Amino acid sequence: MTTAPFGTVTVEPFGDSAVMVTVPHAEQAVRRSAIVAFRDRFLAHRPHGVLDVVSGLESLLIEFDPLRTAPEHVEYAVRLLARWAPGDGPELPRTVREFAVPVVFDEETGPDLESVAEEVGLHPAEVVEAIAKSTFTVALLGAAMAPMMDGLELPGPVRRRAEPRTDVAPGAIMIAGDNAIIQPFPGPTGWRVVGRTPHTIVDISRPDPVSFGPGDVMRFVPVTRDEAAALDADFLLPVEVSL
Repeated sequence: MTTAPFGTVTVEPFGDSAVMVTVPHAEQAVRRSAIVAFRDRFLAHRPHGVLDVVSGLESLLIEFDPLRTAPEHVEYAVRLLARWAPGDGPELPRTVREFAVPVVFDEETGPDLESVAEEVGLHPAEVVEAIAKSTFTVALLGAAMAPMMDGLELPGPVRRRAEPRTDVAPGAIMIAGDNAIIQPFPGPTGWRVVGRTPHTIVDISRPDPVSFGPGDVMRFVPVTRDEAAALDADFLLPVEVSL
């Protein structure tokens, strides 16, 4: 383990062409924020031979080409970057973007809303209110670049479905544990579906398929079906650049 400005970093081999980086700490919030901070630093100073960096909620998988570099070289780079104190090296500043995401919460768009309410001991309208009051932070981009977020504030964690849904519509707002995620494309999921946004979350025809990244903040704003239909809801953009 190596002491870092945000705690300690553990580097472990992951097969013969990757290493796994974690931040051991008793508090989940610290582990998650620290790994995001280290990810940003590592990407700003990406070492030779690194092929990909895969974010987890509390881990960072660094994949490398074993013909171009060696595990010990990657590990050395990780430890070197972790030892930098603020100001020791050039950092790329990143502005946190904020998103106000309109969401329709009803029986059709949120088929799991009632069962979630029963599970946490609230009325469905109170669940919607709690979701709207929650401030979600993008922890990582999951499958198909879906934003996986921390910050759900309900009386308790939400269980996943015992039987996954086979086809969830794009824009579906889904929750599990104390996390939320937005479904970018049609597909199966075991997360609980509670609403839907009319916005396009991922557009692979654009040079930048998504407008968000780890560390950005999202808030879900309840709207009616008529209000959603009246919106010029296209590609999701941050609040400051929304048209």
